Amino acid sequence: DSFEPKDNVYEEKHIGTDGSPNSIRENNEPKLKRGLKGRQMGMIAIGGTIGTGLFIGSGTTLATAGPAGSLVAYLVIGSMVFFICTSLGEMSTFIPTSDPFNHFAARFMDPALGFAFGWNYWLSWMLTVASELVACGIIVQYWLPHINGVIWSLIALVIMFLLNGISVRGYGEAEFWMSSLKVLTVFVFIIVGILTVTGVTGGDFIGGRNWHIEGAPFKDNIVGILKACIVAAFSFQGTEIVGVTVGECANPRRDVPRAIRSVFWRILFFYISSILIIGLVIPNNNENLVEAGGAGDVGISPFTMVFKQAGANWAAHIMNAVVLITVLSAGNSGLYACTRVLWVLAKEGKAPKILRKVTKHGVPIWALTFTALWSTIIFCISLAGNQNVYVFLINLSGLTGIGFWMGIGLCHWRFRRAYVAQGYNVNDLPYRAAFFPFGPIYALVLLFFIIFGQG
Repeated sequence: DSFEPKDNVYEEKHIGTDGSPNSIRENNEPKLKRGLKGRQMGMIAIGGTIGTGLFIGSGTTLATAGPAGSLVAYLVIGSMVFFICTSLGEMSTFIPTSDPFNHFAARFMDPALGFAFGWNYWLSWMLTVASELVACGIIVQYWLPHINGVIWSLIALVIMFLLNGISVRGYGEAEFWMSSLKVLTVFVFIIVGILTVTGVTGGDFIGGRNWHIEGAPFKDNIVGILKACIVAAFSFQGTEIVGVTVGECANPRRDVPRAIRSVFWRILFFYISSILIIGLVIPNNNENLVEAGGAGDVGISPFTMVFKQAGANWAAHIMNAVVLITVLSAGNSGLYACTRVLWVLAKEGKAPKILRKVTKHGVPIWALTFTALWSTIIFCISLAGNQNVYVFLINLSGLTGIGFWMGIGLCHWRFRRAYVAQGYNVNDLPYRAAFFPFGPIYALVLLFFIIFGQG
């Protein structure tokens, strides 16, 4: 099983571009389209990380670890996510495939592990889509409380399905604009936060006084930081979706490295700066912080609280709209990731053959329908009142996400060892992850302690 940079068979087999007998694709089948542009790839790389975890759940880390503790937690997890992204980027640019978790784990570790990773990744995102449907209904009821939220959830599902069903360009363009809105929101928030801390808006010079109250700057010391790391890890989930888009990127060896290189600075700016502003403006003993944990808590979101502190009492409505866009974005990305992973599994005989069907626009339509159907079923379970089962499934989804990150680190370790063992020069890689082998080792150790900390 040789690495041959000049004749990348795996790209052709997974995307279906060759006509050889060895191709997984039947010759009369349509193939996936490489329709994602560089600007879309770059925005997807950061847009996958900005979600309700930052807009709403970030207050939990401040209440748990204090302003400095929450900042340390996000710095630690952000650095780990950077190394995971660079590991995935190195493998994906050399071997572009629409299901890196199944393919890399099967090729570099064990076929059974690849099978498990592929299906678990599908399960994780399918459950995420179901949870976003629930959230859509809750969010719209903030404005229209007398209309059943199920209606809005179903409308959201139709929108997500159509965006994915048209073409990969439809998904990419929608995600580009939704992610752009999220990025703009965070940018405005940081500016308003700085003006609020310095007293330019709100009429009160805050400075660093909230770092000197009870429970600050560190609350519960190392225990508080570890708890905050768990919350921060869930906030960053979705970063790896850029690896799934590689299979349909117009120029993966140019655009993927660009997207990966920008992740570090975007994490530093959007996440770290936001957590710093929240810790400066809001006291960690504010009782509303621990209550903000779901999509329906927009009114007590840390972002909303900062805007209100600046005198913008209309902020709750703006943030509600932004969170609604965020939820649609997450569901849109979830359907995309599930569809592509399921299509590759079907191509390799690890899923029913019917799921291999691709439209003339390059959309695996039956894989998309299968995922939407199961997301709707899980959504209906939540409506039936069986919240214990639903919450269990969502928690399982989050934990499998951390498992994928560990898998990426392990696969990168094995990939690099095999590449060097066959006599190739790492300088010839289309994209080379920095700080190897420190990066994968650091990420694996940290992720192990995060999983251990779940107890």
